[in-house]
Amino acid sequence: MKLGDIIDIKHGFAFSGDHIIEEDNGVVLVTPGNFRIGGGFQEKKCKFFDGEIPQDYILNEGDFIVTMTDLSKTIDTLGYSALVPKSSSRMYLHNQRIGLVQFKNDSCDRGYIYWLMRTRGYQRTIANTSTGSTVHHTSPTKICDFEFNPPSHDVQRRIAEVLSRYDALIENYQRQIKLLEEAAQRLYKEWFVDLRFPGHQSTPIINNLPQSWQKKSVSMLGEYLNGFAFKPSDWQETGKPIIKIKEMGNGVTAETPRNNGDRVPEKYLIKAGDLLFSWSATLMVIVWTGEEGWLNQHLFKVTPAEGIGREFLLQSIANAIAEFSNLTTGSTMKHIQRNKLDQVFVNTPPPEIMEKYNNLAESIRTQIINKSVQIRNLSEARDRLLPKLMSGEA
Repeated sequence: MKLGDIIDIKHGFAFSGDHIIEEDNGVVLVTPGNFRIGGGFQEKKCKFFDGEIPQDYILNEGDFIVTMTDLSKTIDTLGYSALVPKSSSRMYLHNQRIGLVQFKNDSCDRGYIYWLMRTRGYQRTIANTSTGSTVHHTSPTKICDFEFNPPSHDVQRRIAEVLSRYDALIENYQRQIKLLEEAAQRLYKEWFVDLRFPGHQSTPIINNLPQSWQKKSVSMLGEYLNGFAFKPSDWQETGKPIIKIKEMGNGVTAETPRNNGDRVPEKYLIKAGDLLFSWSATLMVIVWTGEEGWLNQHLFKVTPAEGIGREFLLQSIANAIAEFSNLTTGSTMKHIQRNKLDQVFVNTPPPEIMEKYNNLAESIRTQIINKSVQIRNLSEARDRLLPKLMSGEA
């Protein structure tokens, strides 16, 4: 069969760039950045819209969408499918670079087709027929031309049910992580921005700062190691993964290059629990929860200074991202020069307050890390099972 025997793909609307904003107003303009490598929806890279909205281009919960454009060199998301998530606080808009999949008949199970369009074989076929050199494009015609041999309808349904159970568990853990992340952010803001820390009522304020507190630059809070300058010629198929900006957001995938470490100093090894800060492009800061890998340039591995907790340092950098954004250089890709870290200051408490905060905050972070590991294990198991189910091997 061809996909075109079963589906049509509706183009999105050309929303005005004058009304695309970064601030979260609850109206998400769905872009290729909302697609994970491997398929599925992600909300880490949302853009928002504050203009007039055509009613015919508002997406509904569960809508089946496909990405028609890919800016990556390896074309690693083009053609993948995703489902519009359920949300009580957000609206999702059908943008021009996104296709809405519409079923013409029920000759194949909807869930089976969704997972078919998350297989690597399908995605590579779409990538290999794409047009464009820097920005890669596909079309409804090329997607609809994809040929496949479906099993019986009952088998299709069972395949979709098995794989969807994995995704349901993953989404549940992701929701829990989001709540925990919000709790960690609130705790930091309450203690160190609003200065409502334990004992604040009886602590004198001197020069707008509680007694015994200090203003310290972000630079003073830790040691910042810039990554190793890997070249494309260093990319290998075996060895430890090379952790780049993309891996900070997506984790290690089948597309992640590797290196055996023959000429890489040991200091560039990243382990689970390390703090990573992208000083280029995304300005993202995370606690790494993936497998051991090599730190690439454009990322800092940040080691807390003596007396500074990991979670305090993480939240201090995250809370200062807006300030860092105003200090970046570069026109195409924004960068933070190392000396700019001296220009952003953080309210830093005495040791007893730091210890109390770290005990609470690290407890939250431990839960986040544990759930992140569970997500990674489930994702790996699902991705191993997907081609086996589709080929009839499992």
